[in-house]
Parts: sequence; C-alpha cells; structure tokens
Amino acid sequence: MNWRGADTRNVVLKARRENFPVASCVLPRTHRRHLLAVYGFARTVDDIGDEAQTEDPLRLLDTVDDDLARLYAGRAPRLPVIRALAGTVETCSVPAEPFHRLIEANRRDQTVSRYDTFDDLLSYCELSANPVGHIVLHVFDMVTPSRLALSDRVCTALQIIEHCQDVGEDHTRGRVYLPGEDLRRFGCGEDDLAAATTSARLRDVVALQTRRADRLLDEGDRLARSATGFARLAIAGYIAGGRATSAALAQAGYDVLGRAVRPRGARFLTAWLRILTSRGHHRGHS
Repeated sequence: MNWRGADTRNVVLKARRENFPVASCVLPRTHRRHLLAVYGFARTVDDIGDEAQTEDPLRLLDTVDDDLARLYAGRAPRLPVIRALAGTVETCSVPAEPFHRLIEANRRDQTVSRYDTFDDLLSYCELSANPVGHIVLHVFDMVTPSRLALSDRVCTALQIIEHCQDVGEDHTRGRVYLPGEDLRRFGCGEDDLAAATTSARLRDVVALQTRRADRLLDEGDRLARSATGFARLAIAGYIAGGRATSAALAQAGYDVLGRAVRPRGARFLTAWLRILTSRGHHRGHS
C-alpha cells in the first residue's frame, strides 16, 4: 500500500465507488478540489487502519498525526496527503480537531473489534464519520451548532449503512460493527457472520440497523433544507446516496453476505431530486 504517494487519480477512482457523490462534477472546481483533498485524507487513514500489513498501523497513524500537527503549526508537511490539505485548511479555516478524530477512529480499530450496544457504535461514529461532516460544513462556510448536530445524524447514518453493506468484509478483518446486544437478541452467532449466505437471523439484525439509519436520515433532511446553492446540492447528494443504499439493502432482503449490495443510479437520482425540490426551509443559523 503506497499510502505516502500523491495519487489524485486513485483518490477519484475510490471516491466513485462510494454510495454518494464525494465531489460531484456539477460543483465548482474549487469545491471539488477541497472535497477530494478531505476525502483523500479520510481514505488514507482508513486504508492504513484496514490494509497496512508490512508496517505497524499505529505507527503509521502516528506519522500522519504528527504531519498534520506540522501543518497546523505553520510548518511544511512532509506527506503528500497532508500537503494536499494545506489549501483547504487555510482557505476554509478548518480546525485540526476533526482530522485528529478521524485518525483516532482508526487507532481504535486496531484495539476494539466489537461494539456491544448501539450507543457504543454511535460513540465510534463520533470519531469515524461525524468529523467528515464538520469539515464539509467548513468547506461550504455554513457551520452553525444546529447544522453540526444535523450533520452528525447524516454522517452516522451513512456509516451505519456502510457497516451493513460490509458485514462479511469486516468480519474477515476480525471486526463486527453490528451491536452485540442485537446479535444476541436475534440469536446470531459467529457462524452466521462467517457463513457464505445470510441467515434469516442476520438479515433481521441488518434490517434493524438500516431502519435506525433511515430515522437518522429523516432527521438530517433538515440539513439540506437549511442550505442553499452548491452546498444544498452536495448535501442532498450525500443524503440521497444513503437513502438509495438503504433501499437497495431492503430490496435485497438484507442479504449482505456473498454479494455486493449497491445503490441503483436511477433510485439515487430520484432521491436527490426529491430532496432538492423539497419545500420548506429550516435555516439553522443558531
């Protein structure tokens, strides 16, 4: 894994595989550049946590954390992925804390592999997902306390939906992001998680998490309605991606083992348009 290299094309290719448009081509070039720089950072720390095999992931994460500190101390960063952030950090006045929280999430992945309750999972999402939304709000210059709270709901929902898609892949890495109390409630054991096909018990657990994510997206809809212009376009795209993926999971009967459940383009575009044309505005400037 050549995580130290600056490969913009690779970042763009990975972004295209996400459930939502990371940096839609309909956005201005400046916004797209900022969003791809943020995505490149988040993807890099995720890859270190998930894929580093020949080097110690914790040491590599410390290297990224130290270089991020160099940037915020006004010194030239050494790593291309941090150098790519420099313009975004300066232009958009992005604080360091969300970036450090993303690194901390991947540190946690090296030592914590199970979450017993849904609240435990929500606490993890505060590190692994919610900081990205905070950074995006800075990119679009629309940070307010109410919007930060709504963004947290959207980002947590997107993270939960991704965990539902990746049950099998996560389990092969020794991680289970489905709450332990829900697995026990439906009688799911290790055999269910390691199976080639999805048992009815496991489908019930995945369905429960998906419904929880749907409720969070319902609450987060107000974030898109509080935005205007390109910010509204981008945020609506993120929410629409979550809704389309949730619908794909339901259509697949929550069968997530041995197959890739992906959102359909037509369903995504319909959801995106519905959010963009939603009436009523919640300004959220408090």
